[in-house]
Amino acid sequence: MSRYFPGERHIVEYAFVSGKRNNGRDSHKGHRERLRRRFSKNGFSGFNDYEVVELLLTLVHVQRDTKEIGKDLIRTFGSVRGILDATPRELRQIPGIGPASAVMIKVMRALAEYYLEERALGIHAPLTDSRAVADYLRLAMGNLDREQFRVVYMDAQNRPITNEALFEGTLTSSVVYPREVFKRAFDHGAASIILAHNHPSGCVDPSAEDRRITSDLVLAADYMDMHVLDHIVVGADEHFSFADHGLMEEYRRKAMDFRDSRRSA
Repeated sequence: MSRYFPGERHIVEYAFVSGKRNNGRDSHKGHRERLRRRFSKNGFSGFNDYEVVELLLTLVHVQRDTKEIGKDLIRTFGSVRGILDATPRELRQIPGIGPASAVMIKVMRALAEYYLEERALGIHAPLTDSRAVADYLRLAMGNLDREQFRVVYMDAQNRPITNEALFEGTLTSSVVYPREVFKRAFDHGAASIILAHNHPSGCVDPSAEDRRITSDLVLAADYMDMHVLDHIVVGADEHFSFADHGLMEEYRRKAMDFRDSRRSA
């Protein structure tokens, strides 16, 4: 008997094994298509965290089953946000995550930040929504392990000109120099500003020092015919807006009272 035709029994066995492989491939493909259809219909509504990651990984792994990789990533980093915030080196410790997958995940995070920045700080409309600004700031600053002080500079119509990270501090505090804040405001031709900083602890309640520096900056701005519209404290999951809590109006009244008292003295 020829070795190319080893007999009926072997032919049946080969057909069985080959069929299993084809069925497995078809199963993976069908599962991917179901995920894509679910996403096309309702976005990520109803998705498990690992399914979000699984669908994302199909963009890189054209044939490979990505379910277990997605589950491993969630187990390791705890959430989709944890995965996006992980470093490429950390990501590549997970079996199935190579250079291309790690880069794609970091691109997704950068794209999310880019989108939120454009939505919140785009030049086409004035800033009126502290929530949109806070969403961007949480992504940009919320997971930093040191305090960062950032300023959004705006024109006379409250349209963003640019935003800059001016100061970085320790785990608990940052050093803010009002002269530098307003020097950059004049450099950009800004008429108003929004202040922001993060609390690495996650607690967004403003400290006494946060309140003091905000009040001082409002007073300094008043003398320069400039407006401080808000100070937003961000954590990983929430934010505190001085304006939304009525503090900016309180500080502006104090600044006006102080200026009037100096003029009448």
